[in-house]
Amino acid sequence: MQNGHLERPSRAFAVVAGGGTMGADVAVVLLRAHCPTLVLEPNRESHEAMAERIGLNLQAIGKSENRALLQIESSIDSVKWADVDLVIECVPEVLEVKRTLFKTLVDRAPAQAILASNSSSFPISRIAQDLPTRERMLGLHFFMPAHIVPLVEVVMGPDTDKGRADALAAFMRRCGSVPILVRKDIPGFIANRLQHALGREAFSLIQEGIATPEDIDAAVRFGFGFRYLAAGPIMQKEHAGLDVHAAAAATIYPTLSNISAPPPVLADKPKKGTLGMKSGEGFYKWSDESMRAERARYERALRASLKVLAEDLPKIEP
Repeated sequence: MQNGHLERPSRAFAVVAGGGTMGADVAVVLLRAHCPTLVLEPNRESHEAMAERIGLNLQAIGKSENRALLQIESSIDSVKWADVDLVIECVPEVLEVKRTLFKTLVDRAPAQAILASNSSSFPISRIAQDLPTRERMLGLHFFMPAHIVPLVEVVMGPDTDKGRADALAAFMRRCGSVPILVRKDIPGFIANRLQHALGREAFSLIQEGIATPEDIDAAVRFGFGFRYLAAGPIMQKEHAGLDVHAAAAATIYPTLSNISAPPPVLADKPKKGTLGMKSGEGFYKWSDESMRAERARYERALRASLKVLAEDLPKIEP
């Protein structure tokens, strides 16, 4: 980074701290844009499988040659920290684990390096609390699978330097992602808040016996959610007419769920150990065969959606 701006991906050097599923997929995002990337993963036994996963995902998008830009190390002492421009933390979702890492980076990462956390639940202000690196710390929230879902949220804390936030967003755009800037460090950021607002109404409709899980999924996928691939909720109402939406909202808003805790139909599932695919049953029942088929269908659908959105996505710089 020079003058507060990350250089082109091919000139930047990024470290991904944590080599789990998310860390490996984030590495693909960087590598597909020719950004030299080092994944820091203490568990040596996972290195081979991680490298294979990253290689296969690069192959799927015709970027196999970029595998040569990948390093995997198990020790933080193996990193040439003076060369690092960006650190993306993808360690387990435990606050003290994350804070311990960033405390270590205070004395390791050079002054020009942007320090980002992929946390989905902890505000960057809590992770950065009392650290002298607060102004260059940001949330960088990807969505699984990170190398397929284009969106990434760039989250500013109260002490974050706006120039660094803009630089990080521009860098992610050059990596082919779609960054949005979250200007206040609120729980759930933007996308998850929207998702949970929908979830609250969906689970309430199930709780009240108005709809089945299958009907909820169909209503979203084949109804208004189908249109969201073409236009977001604000733009879609521009097409339909804000007068129509405002009139409908006046009738519907007062009847929407405003519960402040998950309804029993959802809250009781974890208590009973019915967690979805993790346990073989949630709202749906799963066998090994049906899980494999659904995961394959899901990824095919996501990749097909990328083709639909291709003209609206940022172009990856060579």
